[in-house]
Parts: sequence; structure tokens; C-alpha cells
Amino acid sequence: MVVNLICTLLLTELCKTRYSNLMVINQTVKYTKTTNAHTSEDALNAIFAALADPTRRSILLRLRSGDATVNELAAPYAMSLPAISKHLKVLEAAGLITRARNAQWRPCHLEAETLKGATEWLEAYRELWEGSLDNLAVYLQKIQATSTTKEQ
Repeated sequence: MVVNLICTLLLTELCKTRYSNLMVINQTVKYTKTTNAHTSEDALNAIFAALADPTRRSILLRLRSGDATVNELAAPYAMSLPAISKHLKVLEAAGLITRARNAQWRPCHLEAETLKGATEWLEAYRELWEGSLDNLAVYLQKIQATSTTKEQ
């Protein structure tokens, strides 16, 4: 027991000094990239990825009417609680919901302010689309005016 402790301490010190630039990877742990939304682009990607799933969109619609527990959110779906929890984790990682702790309850709360960044991004493209449609309308009016003058 003492020998194991001494070996562990020596190995730890050796790794700190000699191999400080190496990373130790636990092969039994599944490593995934987590999205903490460090930049605005990461935040947008996380938001749109979360909104890509119809189940998550309907969960957000449900939370518009007020906070709800995981069981309340899971009720309309034919899926397990762990599956709903995974959806909630994606929404939480995107910043679209928060989960509080109230005794044994963990109510989910919609963070609608997070959608503001995505709305602003879409708004820039909406203006572009509307401008294109306005140009198309002007062009069609010009064609119609030309065709009516030719007929007369």
C-alpha cells in the first residue's frame, strides 16, 4: 500500500517535470467537444444546432408558457427520461434554457434573450431577401408596362 503511494507520487512528479507538455488521456472516457459559446459564432452554431431538432423546438414552445420540470416536459413524448435529458443538455449548452434547483425539483426555464443573437443574424438576411424581392417587383412592373405599351 505504501509502495503504491510512493510510486504514484514519484510518477506524478516525473510527469510534472519531464513530460509537462504531454496530455494524459483516459481511454475509458468518451471525449467530446463541448460548446460553451466562447465566441458569437460558436454561440450561433450552438443555437442553430439546438433548434435543428423538432423535439427541442417543441420543448422551447412548451417553456414559453412557463417553467416546467423534466417529467412535465417529457410527458407528451414517447421517449425515455434520459433521452429528454439529453435534449435538455443540448438546449442548456446553447444557453436557450437554464435549470434551477428547487428542493428535489429541477425546473427548466426558457432564456429567450439568447435567441436575440440568432434573430439579429437572420434579420440581416431578411433585409437582403426583401431587397431582392423589391427589385424583382420593380422589374416585373417594368416588363408589364413595356408589354402594355407594345399592345397599344
